[in-house]
Amino acid sequence: MRVRDVMTYGAIGVPETATLAETIETLLRSHVSALLVFDAEHALAGILSEGDLLRRAELGTETKRAHWLEFLLSGGRLAETYAHSHGRRASEVMTAKVVTIPEDADLSEAVDLMLKRNVKRLPVLRGDSVVGVISRSDLLKGLLASLPKAGAPHPDAEIKASIQADLDKLAWAPRASVRVEVAKGVVTFEGAITDERMRSGLKVIAENTPGVTAVHDRMSWIEPNSGFYVPSEEDDRS
Repeated sequence: MRVRDVMTYGAIGVPETATLAETIETLLRSHVSALLVFDAEHALAGILSEGDLLRRAELGTETKRAHWLEFLLSGGRLAETYAHSHGRRASEVMTAKVVTIPEDADLSEAVDLMLKRNVKRLPVLRGDSVVGVISRSDLLKGLLASLPKAGAPHPDAEIKASIQADLDKLAWAPRASVRVEVAKGVVTFEGAITDERMRSGLKVIAENTPGVTAVHDRMSWIEPNSGFYVPSEEDDRS
């Protein structure tokens, strides 16, 4: 999947000369949490989010440091912080170092950038022009659209073959010690596992298989060093 498949086309922005009041009014009126900031040539100059407005002198929330720490920091660093908490123009408050991504980039690249840079959104470029934004909510919408939908029943043999194919592809799957049975769409795992965490992994494999209506866990846990044996919760209840 590509960025263009889930992104929001079009972007709400303000000129870098916009006043702080104009910027806040645009954020509130547009019901967005961030704005793109453009220079006089309409090139992307920065991004201004709600987070950029949290540390403000007017609210009494600006960053406060001990005098000894301020002595250790450079004058430029302190001046930058002061401008950010007291600035009256978008250009003075915005985050200038903007992380962008091309619209034809793989979606995994967008996720990697968001996590690595700890940002919630990325401006999307077509060449040098901004064509939209991809945000975490866009990713959620894409995920929702990709989830399997309930459909017509599938033959038990087809379900079993599909689950078995997934087990054969996954290195962690206990293929030799676990059996899969399917009856009227109900999957039952039987056998033994050596790690309790395998239960949830196997259950997810079954739940993601088209046609599965329920999953039963009849697997026992065996501690690999001592051979200690614990039956499944379903076996305990039966």
